[in-house]
Amino acid sequence: MSMMSEFKEFALKGNVMDLAVGVIIGGAFGKIVDSLVKDMIMPIVGKIFGGLDFSNFFVKLADAPANYAGPMTYEALTKAGVPLFAYGNFITVAINFIILAFIIFWMVKMMNMAKKETPPAETPTPEDVVLLREIRDALKGKA
Repeated sequence: MSMMSEFKEFALKGNVMDLAVGVIIGGAFGKIVDSLVKDMIMPIVGKIFGGLDFSNFFVKLADAPANYAGPMTYEALTKAGVPLFAYGNFITVAINFIILAFIIFWMVKMMNMAKKETPPAETPTPEDVVLLREIRDALKGKA
């Protein structure tokens, strides 16, 4: 079997194609969840906690350059090259993950409910097995 035909057989298997489609859709879905968290959920959480902005939760690991006169925000300090321990971004990413995992859980649960297989109908016992059981039971009664 040539290398190209082996690759074609591998690439066109159903599982590989399903995985490729899943990765592509998952990437797009991840962007939707990122936007949901960043643009809708985090502002509400910030409002509830008094204008809290998680993106500006960080610890400077070094001082800003001497000539730096910009704002002390995450974005501005990052652009200035200041190393930051940005735990606020981690909180945001963790919330993204929890929401994404919850949604995926429900999607899988719904798919499993939709695919629920009916148990196979009980097959009748073969006639020879029934006859052998009758013989066995009759012999037990004589013993």
